[in-house]
Amino acid sequence: RKIINLTIENQASFKTVQNVIGYLKGKTNPDRYVLVGSRHGSWYEGALADWGNGSAVMTQIIASMTAQTRAGWQPDRTIVFCSWGGTSLGNIGSFEWGKENEVVLQSRAVAYVSLHSPVRAPGSLQATSSPSLQQLAAETQKRHSLGCSRGGGCPGLNISSLQTPGDLSFFANQLAVPTLEFTYSEFPKTERAFFLSEAFFPPESSLRETLDPAFKLHETIAKITAEAILRLATDPVLPFYPLDIALDVQNKLKDDPLSRPDLLTVAASLRDNSAFFQSEVMRPANDPKERDPAHVRMLNDVLRDLEKSFLIPNPSPGFY
Repeated sequence: RKIINLTIENQASFKTVQNVIGYLKGKTNPDRYVLVGSRHGSWYEGALADWGNGSAVMTQIIASMTAQTRAGWQPDRTIVFCSWGGTSLGNIGSFEWGKENEVVLQSRAVAYVSLHSPVRAPGSLQATSSPSLQQLAAETQKRHSLGCSRGGGCPGLNISSLQTPGDLSFFANQLAVPTLEFTYSEFPKTERAFFLSEAFFPPESSLRETLDPAFKLHETIAKITAEAILRLATDPVLPFYPLDIALDVQNKLKDDPLSRPDLLTVAASLRDNSAFFQSEVMRPANDPKERDPAHVRMLNDVLRDLEKSFLIPNPSPGFY
């Protein structure tokens, strides 16, 4: 038997967490915001930094879009680029910034596009999205999977609403801002779940060059994410699909052994109304010249706020 005496001494200190925020101002609706978020950490981590790939992708997207703005292009809605600090210590940067701007974000944020860790493994392309953005995720992913070079071994579309740990948590859970994230990871999806999402669990680091030596995966993520951002920022009618939300609700209730007939009836009514709302009869054409801009703006606000209808008022801690 060995007896080991271990003495641990902690010295508390206060540090400043820095966020870096930049934006491209919108032309038609500058007060509607498409948020794009990645994270940064300590530079001494070098090639082993697990935040580096997200920062690299977002830097390239910013470079491409600012090059277009110098040529005279401008998005319809404002694109806000956010690089969060303090992510590994409990998403401090995104949470504090979100709380500070909660009132504005609640009424004006259109969507949150995440670049938390876009290349996690040399596996398959996957999308994580809110129900209202699943169709946008599918359309965008399908266009970029046509160049798949696996000789017929490409997996089908993999789109999930299962949230992954990261800075999008506050925007998705407490503000009900629709979220979207594209990643390369193992197939099928295997995310490590932790009881405390705020706790710091450093992953087993490996050189990013071994995952993507030619940076082809990073390039694909940059293209597919940029396309989704542009559609959210420039489509006259937001690419949100209420029918997807209604079908998601109805399917979950059908699989629930405790669901009651009256709930199923209401869910069916929600599906029918959503199908009518999404039909060509109700949905204005994607040419804003054909419709009153004020009506298109009102429709976009309704589409954007659909998921807020499912927020639980005064929830217990951990439930939203």
